Amino acid sequence: MKALIQRVSSASVSVNGEVVGEIGRGVLVFVGIEKGDTPAHGKRMAERLLSYRIFSDPEGKMNLSVTDVDGGLLMISQFTLAADTKKGKRASFSSAAPPAEAEVLFDTLVQELRGCHSPIATGQFGADMQVSLVNDGPVTFLLTV
Repeated sequence: MKALIQRVSSASVSVNGEVVGEIGRGVLVFVGIEKGDTPAHGKRMAERLLSYRIFSDPEGKMNLSVTDVDGGLLMISQFTLAADTKKGKRASFSSAAPPAEAEVLFDTLVQELRGCHSPIATGQFGADMQVSLVNDGPVTFLLTV
């Protein structure tokens, strides 16, 4: 499981021109589910997302988590994060989990987060989504479990 996280001042996701999820200050999270990922990976990723120190403290050091700053999480499923790009001119998606399996694991991750943090917003699994964000920093990290 991979999560590309970006610290944002605000972010939203739309489907067919309608906003389906939005947050103010917080973290935009693009999630890639791979073959072999399990609910245990989702639990570990939830822990990392909530505790990863991505926000600045009063001294300007990244010592605060999204939980510490009461920020939001906007969760977006993105199977292209599971792509193998090591060779060739086109990505291979053979390592991505099948859609039905990935959707269950994505939903499990979101429920894990909602069980201990708020606000949590999401896009729509498998939809053509338009994501808007104001990247704060920019600060971007790739988390894996």
